[in-house]
Amino acid sequence: MSRFKESKAREVPAISTASLPDVVFMLLFFFMTVTSMRETELKVKVFVPAASEGVKLERKSLASNIYVGVPLPELQRMLGTEPRIQLNDSFATISDIQTYIASEREARDESERPFLTTVMKVDENVRMGIVTDIKQELRRANALKISYNSRKVEH
Repeated sequence: MSRFKESKAREVPAISTASLPDVVFMLLFFFMTVTSMRETELKVKVFVPAASEGVKLERKSLASNIYVGVPLPELQRMLGTEPRIQLNDSFATISDIQTYIASEREARDESERPFLTTVMKVDENVRMGIVTDIKQELRRANALKISYNSRKVEH
């Protein structure tokens, strides 16, 4: 019979880090494609009302948003606590809505213009008078497709 030599303790080879940059870049590209950036910074508090029967918009890229609500607490010193209209990143008046709709139409392709939808995101505590005024101004601007944003009722 032969004898086995007892060898000294073996060292474990170092882990190869050659593929580490590939993994990092794959994760980076994954998060770049999945993450969506918020287009506008909300300056009003909007807690939309609940609805039981809602339908999602098919193409959100064809939506123009109008936000209506009380200004955020840090802006209430300058603007007060009355509900305000926000178009894109700035406060506006009702008379600014026609200009806003016209600029939104001009920013779109000619073939997409008939499918533009105006989405109203209105706080549930806002009085209906300001909403009616906005709707009248949208009629004057010939923006007749209006959608109201709501949250789903939880049973």
